[in-house]
Amino acid sequence: MRQILDAPSAFLPHVWANHARHFPHREAVVCGAARWTWRQFNDAMNRVANGLIGLGAGQGDKVAVVMSNSAEMAAVLYGIVKSGACAVPVSAMLSPEQILGMVEDSGAQALFADANTRALIEPVMDRLPGIRRDGFFAHGFEADGWRGLADWMAAQDTAEPDVAYRADDEVNIIYSSGTTGLPKGIVMSHAARLHFAWSNAVEMRFSRRSRALATTALYSNGTWLMALPVLFVGGTLHILPSFTPQAFLDAVEREKITHTFMVPTQYIVTLEHKALDGADLSSLEVMLSAGSPLRIDTKKQVIARMGRGIHELYGYSEGAATMIKPEDAEAKWGSVGTPVIGFDIAVIDARGNQLPFGETGEIVARGGGVMTGYHKRPDATAELVWTDAMGRAWIRSGDIGRFDEDGFLYILDRKKDMIISGGFNVFPADIEQVIGGHPDVSDVTVIGIPHDKWGETPLALVIGKPGAAADAEAIREWANQRLAKPQRVSAVEMRAEFPRNALGKVIKRVLREPYW
Repeated sequence: MRQILDAPSAFLPHVWANHARHFPHREAVVCGAARWTWRQFNDAMNRVANGLIGLGAGQGDKVAVVMSNSAEMAAVLYGIVKSGACAVPVSAMLSPEQILGMVEDSGAQALFADANTRALIEPVMDRLPGIRRDGFFAHGFEADGWRGLADWMAAQDTAEPDVAYRADDEVNIIYSSGTTGLPKGIVMSHAARLHFAWSNAVEMRFSRRSRALATTALYSNGTWLMALPVLFVGGTLHILPSFTPQAFLDAVEREKITHTFMVPTQYIVTLEHKALDGADLSSLEVMLSAGSPLRIDTKKQVIARMGRGIHELYGYSEGAATMIKPEDAEAKWGSVGTPVIGFDIAVIDARGNQLPFGETGEIVARGGGVMTGYHKRPDATAELVWTDAMGRAWIRSGDIGRFDEDGFLYILDRKKDMIISGGFNVFPADIEQVIGGHPDVSDVTVIGIPHDKWGETPLALVIGKPGAAADAEAIREWANQRLAKPQRVSAVEMRAEFPRNALGKVIKRVLREPYW
């Protein structure tokens, strides 16, 4: 009689436990003074997991995390995953009221905060009845109504939690850091996160010897582009408590970092930093850029001054990604590459017809890493789905793009950011590429504002380079000499900074509001 085995499966908690079992003394997580081995990190995750299980948290339950970067935050986030519950990391850049809305929407029954985020939670603690009375955990401070994280963890078992994971179990909910209304919660499953880990590990050549530097906040989905692949292969995750160009350069040199992820703004300020030219970045094999498009002039400077390992990823939080690697960059300037392993990417027109290479339309995607759906928003989930002729579901991106004849994708702009001026479709990214080449421009973003004759007209908002005597009118004239007539900007306004989300992406709707 043939023996029937359970369907073989491996989930991220199993992978982490195996690293601790077979390589207990290798470094797993480094942040500030904390240098945890795989055994220490796995023990910390297990303490969190077993403590939550003791509180009754498990599959289907939600646990919120409002913390700043630390080794403890990593243990909490992934300990929640090991418990079988769903982690809800929330941006520490938000107001107490915004955090209240997200935590309430998630249905979280416990919440972790630290000394840096305490002030964001305490004003709304009494309005979070969903959080159990013994479910507020404090890292780095003591106060009434809070349980000390360190003492609570010390009292928990380090044994592997007795949890049977399923591929469709919820791992985490991602809320965007929007400034108006309640952002939608994007639900990711074990299957999606496992795909996220292994596909990026393959694409960016992670190995057990890799030392990956997270420069952005751990609550951000983009940061997991470094965290999950390096932890998947058993390497070392280095976490910057907070980013500065000097802190980044020092960490790369001191720790011999092999992989890092930064958003375009971080690359720009690093290129402008006086210490860059004397820094030793020779260990860097992969520098990933994501979150928003990397201007061609910035990318060329990164290659010239920081190394040739620049990878650019295009993706959206609902799940899909393409990547362009160094070997293709110079032949395909401006492209975001080809689909990451496990994804299909297509372009469709306004009637839902799939378009051939060379034609412009909305980008759609499907594959192993896409979301389960929006949390408690089946209507919004349905609106996002495009179904092809074979009945397969694809996720709409809201981005406009096209493939070239070789199958490389180019992003023209966000569908909602496109400017229609005098009947012409004007893509802000094209204008930003031109203005970004001005010698006095550090960063630029272009929005559409009302115009009596044309309906809309482009307005360029510019941050000048440090020490440069940037003149708005001179930049406008310089740019309009290089732009097509429908693209010409009506004005240039100088700004000290732009409103950004957790990954440094400019929140254009905030910039547009005063004009509309």
